Amino acid sequence: MTNERTTDEIRTTAEAHEDDAIPRAHSVHADPEEEARNCALEIPEVVAERPLSAKSPARWAYERLILYIRNFEKQLDNQHEVAMGFTGAEAGVIRIEGIGYYDPDIVTFYGTDPAGGRNQLIQHVSQLNVLLRAVPKRTAEDAPRRIGFRLAADLEEDASAADEATPDQV
Repeated sequence: MTNERTTDEIRTTAEAHEDDAIPRAHSVHADPEEEARNCALEIPEVVAERPLSAKSPARWAYERLILYIRNFEKQLDNQHEVAMGFTGAEAGVIRIEGIGYYDPDIVTFYGTDPAGGRNQLIQHVSQLNVLLRAVPKRTAEDAPRRIGFRLAADLEEDASAADEATPDQV
């Protein structure tokens, strides 16, 4: 069984309005220049075209995290990469090397801690609190790794694959 709604399924007016309203992003900052940088979340069509009702909470969290990470990386210089700090946990900070989700409600983060140890954090979407942090690159010679752009590209590929699937495969 899929999460897709069928045309003969009964929906409430609230659900229809919610589908039309999502996704949206809004932010206000004391510094107008900072506001312009942080409010410029470009929402790709592949994210905007599927209604909320067609996505699990995990998928929604995953897609929105990608948009925030990509926007955060756009503001970094070539000496920094993005890392995550997790609030309310002993996990500390990890350099982001991957993100995934497991429907309906789990988001997974892969990365390394400041000492180079491998980490995987598995978190329920209801407990999700993430702090994006700029951290120095590992070595000055290497180009910074931009995971947000790779994650956004994966969203595009996933949407293309879904478009090519037959109705029985979706």
